[in-house]
Amino acid sequence: MKIISVVGARPNFMKIAPFIKAIDTYNALNGNIIEHTLVHTDQHYDDCISKAFFEQLDIPEADINLGVGSGTHAEQVGNTMIEFEKVLKDKKPDWVVVVGDVNAILACSVTAKKENIKCCHIEAGLRSGDMTMPEEINRLVTDRISDLLLTPDPLSSENLRKEGVPEGKIRFTGNIMIDTLERNRNKAEALDINEIIRQNSVNHFELNNLNSPVAGFAVMTLHRPSNVDRKETLEPIIRFLIDDVCSEIPLIWTIHPRTRKMLETFGLLNEVMSHKNLFLLEPLGYLEMLKLNMNARIIFTDSGGLQEECTILGTPCLTLRWNTERPITLLEHGGASVLVGNNIRLIRKEYLSSLNKPRKPFRPELWDGHAAERCLNAILEYRKLT
Repeated sequence: MKIISVVGARPNFMKIAPFIKAIDTYNALNGNIIEHTLVHTDQHYDDCISKAFFEQLDIPEADINLGVGSGTHAEQVGNTMIEFEKVLKDKKPDWVVVVGDVNAILACSVTAKKENIKCCHIEAGLRSGDMTMPEEINRLVTDRISDLLLTPDPLSSENLRKEGVPEGKIRFTGNIMIDTLERNRNKAEALDINEIIRQNSVNHFELNNLNSPVAGFAVMTLHRPSNVDRKETLEPIIRFLIDDVCSEIPLIWTIHPRTRKMLETFGLLNEVMSHKNLFLLEPLGYLEMLKLNMNARIIFTDSGGLQEECTILGTPCLTLRWNTERPITLLEHGGASVLVGNNIRLIRKEYLSSLNKPRKPFRPELWDGHAAERCLNAILEYRKLT
C-alpha cells in the first residue's frame, strides 16, 4: 500500500508526527507493507521555525518539498495543485492523507480526487460556522470530497452527519495532536523558561525568575486579521495588555510577523517593545511553547491548537475570537477556553474571573495519545472493506 501524507504549515507538523510513527511501528511489526511518502508544500512563513518543528518532533525530512512559499490564497492553492499533480502522476499512491485546515489540504485533496485517488482527512468535521475564515472553506471542501473522515471528537462527527455524510465515511479516532503533546511532555518540562526568553527575546530586557510558580505569568499569541489588521481593534487590546495585565504579572508574547508589521504600521511597536513587564519573543518551537503553556497562569490566543492544549493542561484560556471550530475546548463542554472576541470589556471581565482559577485539566473522549494508531487502522480497515 502506498500512502502520501501532506504537510504545509506548522499546525500540520504536530499532527503528522504521530501518524508517521504509527506507520513506522506497523511496518516494523508487519514487514514494510506500507510505502510512505511525506510531501511538504512549504507554505510556512518561517523556514527556521519549520525546521525546528521537524527536528523537535522527530519528523523525517520530507521526501518531496513542493517549494510553494507564501502568496495569496489563490496563489498558494494553485501552485500547490500544479506541483502536487506531478507527484501523484509519478508516485501513483493508493491514499493521500491530509491533516488540519491550511491551504495545502484543500489543494491536495482536490488534486487527489481529480486523479481518482482515495483521500483521508485527519481532523475532519471541525466547524466554526464562519465563512469569512479561509480555513472554514478548506474544511468544508476537503470533507465533502474525501473518502474517509477521521474526527477528533463526537461533536465533529455529528457535524458531518448533519451535512449528510454517509456513516461509512466517518470514523471517530480522537485528537491526533494530543498524541504529540503526551509524547513531548517530559521534554518540554525539562526546559528553562528564562532560557527560552533569553534565546528568543525581541526586546532584550532583564529577566525575572519566571521559573518560579509563585508569581506566574501570562502568555499570548495573536495573528488573525480580525484582531490585528485594524488600529481601532488592535490598539485597545494593546492598552488592555499594558494597563491591566502587565501591571500585575509578566506577559510573554510570541509575536507573529503579521502582527509585528501591523504594530509598526500603527505606531504601537515602540511602546510594546519598551514595556519592562512585557517579554516580546520571536515565534517559538513546539517544545518551548508547550513549556510556557504548562506553566502559564492564563493564555490569550486566537489560535486553534492552543485551545486544545489548554484543555488537556488545564490552563485558563481566553480565546480572542467570536467563534471556534473546536467547541469541545469551551468551558461549557468541560474545557478551559472562553470566547471573548476582541471586546475589551468582555476580555477584562473574563481575565479577572480566570486569573486566579486553579488549573482544571480535562481529557475529552479518545484524547489519550493513541489517535494516530486508530487513524492508520481506519485506513487499513477501509482497504479491507473495499
